[in-house]
Amino acid sequence: MMTQFSRTWWGQRFIQALEQFTDTGRLSRGRSYATNGRIINYKIDRSTVQARVRGSINPYFGVFEEPTYKTSIILRSINARDWSKVIQNIASRADLLTKLLMNEMPDTIEDAFIEQGLHLLPHSARDFETDCSCPDYANPCKHIAGVYYLLASALDKDPFLMFTLRGLPREELQAELAKTPLGATLASALTTSEPKVQPVASYYTHPTTQPQQIASHKEFWTGATRLPAPQQTVAAQPAVSALLIKKQGDYPAFWHKNASFIGTMEEFYERVRTKNKQMK
Repeated sequence: MMTQFSRTWWGQRFIQALEQFTDTGRLSRGRSYATNGRIINYKIDRSTVQARVRGSINPYFGVFEEPTYKTSIILRSINARDWSKVIQNIASRADLLTKLLMNEMPDTIEDAFIEQGLHLLPHSARDFETDCSCPDYANPCKHIAGVYYLLASALDKDPFLMFTLRGLPREELQAELAKTPLGATLASALTTSEPKVQPVASYYTHPTTQPQQIASHKEFWTGATRLPAPQQTVAAQPAVSALLIKKQGDYPAFWHKNASFIGTMEEFYERVRTKNKQMK
């Protein structure tokens, strides 16, 4: 297995998908092209990748100067109607929607495509249309395989490149997601407005003078106005008086008289309260 070429899970899944329908021997030779700097340059325009690859000198075939081959890879685009279905599916899941709006690739993003009978990552050889100007009759040749690995390395840096290769760049994807009800709410919550910078003459605080408000030393110590006299507070009566007595009921177990226990105690407390007032 050669999936360790990529550092991230989405780059590794891209290589794993290629290994399912591509000869591993050619992929191995293509990997050496990607790591040895034989790909001179490449350009990605939505679903099309065009590259210039340095070939090999081979006197046996009469190649005495290093050739340069033109290589192109076209990944099958998802049409607008299917993209609309996928976007609606993503918009129904807050976990996928939040990460995509925050420029993160969800690890379950492929599920949103599979549920619609589609694939974000390559699924078969029919997903690719490739061409190379080299004389190798096999497809993919080692030059095309090298560009495959270069794409995997580019996906490590920007996983949203996979959306671009399927026909919908990051900006357009996020704009469509932000149009959905949940997407609009999340987008507004994720958008932070930067405070305006106010220029100042100095970083230090300058002291200022204030006019004297105290007319005399006496007012300084006693204050211009007197404090209000403290108010005497009366302890509030409990909301339910004689609660413990009333909890026993009119005829508790220890009470053997015919008169109500509560009534008797209320009369007793009233006498005590009246007597205390007379003693004051």
